[in-house]
Amino acid sequence: MTIYEKLEVLAKIAEALNREHITWGVGASLLLYFHQITDDFHDIDLMTTEKDVDKLKKILEGMGTLQLPSPNAQYHTRHFYEFVVDGVDIDVMEGFVIVKDGKEYDCSFSAGSVEKHITFNGQDIPLQSVADWRRYYELMGRNVKVEMIDMHEAKTV
Repeated sequence: MTIYEKLEVLAKIAEALNREHITWGVGASLLLYFHQITDDFHDIDLMTTEKDVDKLKKILEGMGTLQLPSPNAQYHTRHFYEFVVDGVDIDVMEGFVIVKDGKEYDCSFSAGSVEKHITFNGQDIPLQSVADWRRYYELMGRNVKVEMIDMHEAKTV
């Protein structure tokens, strides 16, 4: 599947979420793609609030298939759902918690987590903070992602 086809799925989801006034944002590798830190992404990671997680889940259930849970001890996220929508993997997180060295780090999303908005196919796409995701990647031990962000930031200074 091409990047453009995956972004078309994002626009379709964005239209539905925005129509229902869901508070949400894009994170992870798609966020890095939009900031030109990477030239590819595999799935779409959507963050949302506790108030909106059930509505978002219901919308995506109407658009695609909810996958069976695949727990990971590194995360104690309150709500984590994996969907496939038009062949694209969509991860939804609310109450994102990363466990490192036995300590829990609350990385929950809020409306204030959105750093900027872009438009794709006429749809508003809220983007989380790259600085927040650098911290999350560092907590997760995803050093390659941390280095990618640091190299990009060094070029833009």
